[in-house]
Formats: sequence, structure tokens, C-alpha cells
Amino acid sequence: MDKPNRSGHPERRSVNLDHHDSVRSHVCEQIRSEVERLERRIETLRLIRAPHAAIMIATYQRLIDRKKGFLRNWGLKGLDDT
Repeated sequence: MDKPNRSGHPERRSVNLDHHDSVRSHVCEQIRSEVERLERRIETLRLIRAPHAAIMIATYQRLIDRKKGFLRNWGLKGLDDT
């Protein structure tokens, strides 16, 4: 939120949320749970004979790769480190 300065005009403050441990931790946990959910969907698709299962599996795998890449790029503890 902008904070008014002495002249009465709002003063812009730059907040880098990626520097706060609580935000980084929340983002990391959120992505981990999303990846786990996608991995479970992939396993389910492998067990059933859905008509477009291969396409869905490939799409989910790309999503997982992008999410893991995001964790690596931001220097968050990745899923492979657990």
C-alpha cells in the first residue's frame, strides 16, 4: 500500500516478497503439493485405459517439469532435494 509522505502525495515503496522466508516457504509448499497431485494423476492415468491418457500424461509431465524449474530458478529447495 502506498504511504502518504509529508507533501500529501503517496510514496511508492518497493517490496520484494521473494526475500521473505515465510513467502518463499509458502510458495515452495504450494508447488510441492501441486506436483504431488499431478504425479498421482499420472499414476492413475497409467493404470486406466483412457482414450487420451498419453496426451494428458505428457501435459502433466511438462507442468511438473516447469514447476520444478521454477523452484530451481528461484533458489527454493526443490522436490529432488527431499
